[in-house]
Amino acid sequence: MFNRYVQPLRGLIQIVFLLLSLLIGFQFVRFVGALFSGGPLPLRPAAIEAFLPISGLYGAVAWLKGGGINPVHPAAVVIFTTIVVIALLLRRAFCSWICPIGTISEWLWKLGFRKLQRNLTPPRWLDSSLRVIKHVLLGFFLATALSWSLEALEGFLYSGYHAVSDVKLLQLFRSPSVTTLAVAALLLALSIPLRNPFCRYLCPYGALLGVVALVSPLAVQRDPKQCVSCGVCNQVCPSRLDIMHASRVNQQECLGCWRCISHCRVHSALSMRAFGRYTLQGIVFALLVLLLFWGGTRLGKASGHWQTIVSPADYRELLGQ
Repeated sequence: MFNRYVQPLRGLIQIVFLLLSLLIGFQFVRFVGALFSGGPLPLRPAAIEAFLPISGLYGAVAWLKGGGINPVHPAAVVIFTTIVVIALLLRRAFCSWICPIGTISEWLWKLGFRKLQRNLTPPRWLDSSLRVIKHVLLGFFLATALSWSLEALEGFLYSGYHAVSDVKLLQLFRSPSVTTLAVAALLLALSIPLRNPFCRYLCPYGALLGVVALVSPLAVQRDPKQCVSCGVCNQVCPSRLDIMHASRVNQQECLGCWRCISHCRVHSALSMRAFGRYTLQGIVFALLVLLLFWGGTRLGKASGHWQTIVSPADYRELLGQ
């Protein structure tokens, strides 16, 4: 059964997207370096805007309010919208198949499991309390974006601060403060004994995708007649969901990672189904993840909503060069 091979395939896709992210980052570093040095400018990789989710959210809301896709960071809007569509159709597949932060976090907790022979599980009350944080952050950004008028949103989107937010983000990582380093080190350290602490407790992006995924037609389905209640699905679930006692796993924390299905001891006990009726094979799910993400970005490029209108001269002026 091919579902047994979904995890190696997912791992391969994770590596490909992580390498692509590193390549995009390297290209952007070269672009910014040339901006400051005055040398020949390489092409700015528009995909770097994938790391500007707030820009994507505010830009998408402005678009919905009739302002069109803002040309300052259009790729941020395209990528943000594409990821939301993926969550709508394929649950939080972006988090577990594409997101480089999710990939690194998963590698770390798997390393912790191999070294410690277990992953720590916070008490339910503490786990539930900490998960509120990402929803509070999401609520803040959503409330701001939705409450602002179109004029206010465009005032932000066309501001000089927003225009160079990609460079500012790079500078933050290249010259981090002590606080930034301490927080990053703490999250990395916690990711070894705990499963996905940043994604589970702090990421508002993941919180949004989880809410959207609640109306997805896809969900893991359990056949109680086939299930032997071995508990393996619960053990391998990175989100600690009680799959063994569920008929349909439609929780916000489901990452669409297929670990429960892949590790199920009874092949037919767990499956990914659309509308609770139509079984989706793992290879089809993987192809849909890739097709939707690639298709969304291609559509953005084809429609002319990809490259920024901010010129190198604009960058230099706004950055005080």
